[in-house]
Amino acid sequence: MQQILVVDDEPHIRDVICFAIERAGMRPVVGRSGQEALTAFRRARPDLVVLDVGLPDIDGLEVCREIRKTSALPILFLSARDEEIDRILGLEMGGDDYVTKPFSPRELIARIRAILKRTGTGNGAADASATLTVGEVVLDRAGRTVHLAGCALQVTALEFAILDALMTRPAMVFTREQLMQAAYDPGVHVSDRTIDSHIRNIRAKAAEVSAQPVIATVHGVGFRFHQAGAAS
Repeated sequence: MQQILVVDDEPHIRDVICFAIERAGMRPVVGRSGQEALTAFRRARPDLVVLDVGLPDIDGLEVCREIRKTSALPILFLSARDEEIDRILGLEMGGDDYVTKPFSPRELIARIRAILKRTGTGNGAADASATLTVGEVVLDRAGRTVHLAGCALQVTALEFAILDALMTRPAMVFTREQLMQAAYDPGVHVSDRTIDSHIRNIRAKAAEVSAQPVIATVHGVGFRFHQAGAAS
């Protein structure tokens, strides 16, 4: 049974989310603060975190930052703020999705399931046995891992999906819309800037272990996997 860590300081919201998770056949684990979230993350090893941004001790963005130091665990942010800059910041910090309050429990469960499906812990990934190797990058669909020059990259589920699409057809130039379709389930709408945020995150993580770029920008069109000798 999949475990979902639910982190929110409001008891009513926690109860609503936990009830919806139980009805969906998953097991909720509760955290009432940022510190409890980090403790539960280490002890319970959940499959996904539903994380409120506005926590009383350590805010959700800082909790996400701490988790991302060691794990690519899927994170779905909850927030009372619906400003575009807040959503972009949450995604740039390593979040996989962003839901604003008030929310529909059914929509929340649908988003949780979509993320779990993308990470391979839901219904399994298509062609899960395949390993893609392009240049110095090795993407393992079964293990949901990415290595660059022999070093592991801690990518999120969305970053993994973007790399998977780019590496499957490394000579193809993908528009932002095509990358959205590759990374997000149907019915989920995000802005172009969201895809740009994920691309920046991938590039930053790759730059920490290798000078070799992994994604090239084709100005006015979109992105493709980087090939030696091409501008990026």
